[in-house]
Amino acid sequence: MIHSFKLGGLNIVLDVYSGSVHVVDDAVYDIIGMYETRSREEIKAAVLEKYRGAPDVTADEIEACFAQIEALRAEGRLFAPDSFADLAGKLKETSAGVVKALCLHIAHTCNLNCAYCFASQGKYHGERALMSFDVGKQALDFLVAHSGNRRNLEVDFFGGEPLMNFQVVKDLVAYARGIERAAGKNFRFTLTTNGMLIDDDVIDFANRECSNVVLSLDGRREVHDRYRVDYAGNGSWDKIVPKFQKLVQARGGRDYYIRGTFTHANPDFLRDIETMLELGFDKLSMEPVVGPADDPASLTDEDLPVVLEQYEKLAALMLERRRAGRPFTFYHYMLDLKGGPCIYKRISGCGSGTEYMAVTPWGDLYPCHQFVGEEKFRLGDVWNGVTNPETQAQFAACNVYARPECADCWAKLYCSGGCAANAYHATGSVRGVYAYGCALFCKRMECAIMLEAAKALDEEDA
Repeated sequence: MIHSFKLGGLNIVLDVYSGSVHVVDDAVYDIIGMYETRSREEIKAAVLEKYRGAPDVTADEIEACFAQIEALRAEGRLFAPDSFADLAGKLKETSAGVVKALCLHIAHTCNLNCAYCFASQGKYHGERALMSFDVGKQALDFLVAHSGNRRNLEVDFFGGEPLMNFQVVKDLVAYARGIERAAGKNFRFTLTTNGMLIDDDVIDFANRECSNVVLSLDGRREVHDRYRVDYAGNGSWDKIVPKFQKLVQARGGRDYYIRGTFTHANPDFLRDIETMLELGFDKLSMEPVVGPADDPASLTDEDLPVVLEQYEKLAALMLERRRAGRPFTFYHYMLDLKGGPCIYKRISGCGSGTEYMAVTPWGDLYPCHQFVGEEKFRLGDVWNGVTNPETQAQFAACNVYARPECADCWAKLYCSGGCAANAYHATGSVRGVYAYGCALFCKRMECAIMLEAAKALDEEDA
């Protein structure tokens, strides 16, 4: 399978199953586009007619191009066959019962009242609650006990707002550090926060113990304060931005992300990214809101062309700044064309419900944070483990080949079938397809591939 596109002044040909990326001239781009559907003579005639008068487009050059295409095909770098389909149902069997990451819902409560919050202001459509140390300790013990031979274990402190239960966060990290050597494990912690409760103690702790910190900022003051307000309706931008700046400055180059959410109110989210850059942040993420169609914050069909254009303009900005020596990172454009995720990851996705689970303040296990509160997806608890194997089996069977709609999609080995939660909330099935999200993902991948191709060309010219 081939995917060809033009972006950033480049003609790009992606060979889907080998992952090879080829940057070609206009004539070669056209030849590859017709190669499997038309005869050589038809292709030659069409190309000679289109480029009549071009000195570098001759019959001999076209024949040389045919020979190069055949050589690349023989090497498995162009028109490569799908050699992964038979693996789709088998790969997860090798890691059955092995958990590598937990999302700890430290606080089912929040000090902000964000209108678009999927978690219902941190309550997840249930009661407000704080996780006790005993529940969190049992969750960590569960993770160690079910992690098999995996050494690196991921733990996200999530909410709600986890800093509303900060002492338990600190106590759990101390407990984990106390057991990890004897257990042969290495805990890596992430803290996600709205920033309202950040102080020097939080900054010192986060920069000492957390491998990553996710900081919620939607961008421009007017955009951020439209939705991210306290219970009195006051915006939070002025309170959190100086705290984020102080934390990041003290972080000394360690990972963090400024994470924004764009909605129907700001499909022109590049302006928000530019605001983040102006504030001194250079590790950025901007997520599309996902909600019911009747929610005024939800993206509409009319927003889609705007958003797709924004992704292209963002890629152009990143290319410009990188060449000027002022690069920044955008989470969704992070792509390793030479290595990248293993085929297991490419087929099976995030591992929600199998390798990754969310833990409520009461110790219940769910496939991920976006399923918390939906009782039919409850997997079990941290004391008894998974007691609902039927539901877990649904997630174990989730892979890109389990979705017929993905069969002809060029991006399937990059998205791995997409987000099960978004699929469920859009279609009623964890094996469904969230079409709007697919369109956004495909554009992000085109932009990411273009940036990597441009980088390789720049390095060749240096």
